[in-house]
Amino acid sequence: MVVTAFGVGALRELFSSPGTMQALSAQTLGSANQSVQLALGLVGAMALFLGLMKVAEKGGLLTILARLMRPLLVRLFPSVPADNPAMGAMILNLSANALGLGNAATPFGIRAMQHLDCLNLSKGTATKAMILFLAINTSSVTLLPTGVIALRSSLGSANPAGILPTTLFASLCSTVVAVVLAKCCERFFPESSNQKARLSDAHNSGDGEKKDHLEEMEIGKSYPLWTSLLVLFLLGAFIVLAVLYGQTIAPWIIPGIVVGLLGFGAYRGVHTYEAFIEGAKEGFDVALKIIPYLVAILVAVAMLRTSGALGLIVAPIAAWTAPLGLPGEAIPMALLRPLSGSGAYGVMASILADPAVGPDSYTGYLVSTLQGSSETTFYVLAVYFGAVGIRRIRYTLIAALGADLAGIVGAVIACRYLYG
Repeated sequence: MVVTAFGVGALRELFSSPGTMQALSAQTLGSANQSVQLALGLVGAMALFLGLMKVAEKGGLLTILARLMRPLLVRLFPSVPADNPAMGAMILNLSANALGLGNAATPFGIRAMQHLDCLNLSKGTATKAMILFLAINTSSVTLLPTGVIALRSSLGSANPAGILPTTLFASLCSTVVAVVLAKCCERFFPESSNQKARLSDAHNSGDGEKKDHLEEMEIGKSYPLWTSLLVLFLLGAFIVLAVLYGQTIAPWIIPGIVVGLLGFGAYRGVHTYEAFIEGAKEGFDVALKIIPYLVAILVAVAMLRTSGALGLIVAPIAAWTAPLGLPGEAIPMALLRPLSGSGAYGVMASILADPAVGPDSYTGYLVSTLQGSSETTFYVLAVYFGAVGIRRIRYTLIAALGADLAGIVGAVIACRYLYG
C-alpha cells in the first residue's frame, strides 16, 4: 500500500499535480497522530463494554448460550458424536463470537479443531465437520459487536448502537449461506469410504479425555430443543422489530445493555463491581494495544488516499457497486475485511473519523455493520487449520467467501432500509 501510494504520488508530482508529495508528507505524519488520538478516545468505551461483558461472563451467560446452541449443533454436525469434546468446544467458540468476545473464542476454536482432527483419518485434509465449523465461525451470528459500538461512541456518534439490528441481520444472512454452501458442497467433495468406516473407531478412543473436557467446559447438559427453537424465534422477531422500528428502539439499546448485564450478574450472585473493574482493565489494555496497528494501517490508507491511488483503484469498482448500495468509500473495507482484521478496523476507523463521512452517515453505518458482522476469513483459516496441520482445505473457501459475500449483501440491504 505504501509503495503504491509513493509511486502514484511521485508520478502525479512530476507530471500533473505539483504539491502532491508535500501533501503526502503532511498527511503521513497527521494520520499517525490521529491514530493515537483515536485509540486514546476509545479507552473509556472499551473499558465500559468489556467490564459489562466480564460481569456477564462470570454470571455464566456463555454457558447458557452454549446450552441453547447444543441441540441445534448436534444436528448440524451428525458426523461428530454428541458427547465428543469437539462439540463442547465448538459451542463455546460460537457462543463467545456471538457475544463479541473474540479473544475468548479463538482458544475454543483451536481446541475444537484439535478434537475434530482426532476424528480425522485423512490427516492434513479438512473433514466436512471442520469445514462447516470454520465457515460458521467466520460468519457467526453477532449479538453484541461491542468493539464497533465503542469506536462509534468515541467518535461522537449520536446512535452508536444503531448497528445492532443491521449487524444481526447481516451476520444471520452470512451464517445461513455458510451452512447451505457447506452442506451443498459436501455432495461434490465426498469423504472417502475408508474414512467414514473408521470414524467410529476414532470416536471410541480417548473416553477419559472427553469426560475431562466436558467437565471443564460445564456444558454436558443442554436445554430442550423446543427452548432453542423458541430462542431462535424470538431472535427472528427481534430482527423484524429492529428493522421496522430501528430508529425508535436504538436509543434504548445501550442503557438496556448496561442494566441488563449488570442485573444478570447480580441475579447470578456475581460481585458485579469487582468483575466490572477486572473487565474494564482488560478494555483499557486492549485500547492501548491497538495503537501500533492503527498507526500502521491509518498511515497506509491516508497515503493511498492523498496520493490518488485509492481513487484509481476504487473508481472502476464503485461505478458498478454504488448504484447497488456499496459506495466507493466502503469498498476498501469490504475487500480488506476477509484478509486483515486490524487492517479492516483501521480502514473503518479512518472512514468514520472522516468529517465528510462520519459515523452516522449511510456509509458510516455500512462499514460499521461490515466490521461487526464478519470475520477475518483467511486469518481464521490459517490459525485454525494451521493448528492441526491441514493442507488440503477442499471447499472451505467456497463456503467461507460465499458467506462473506452474503454478509456484504445483507449489510447493504439492512443499512439501506434503515439509514439509506
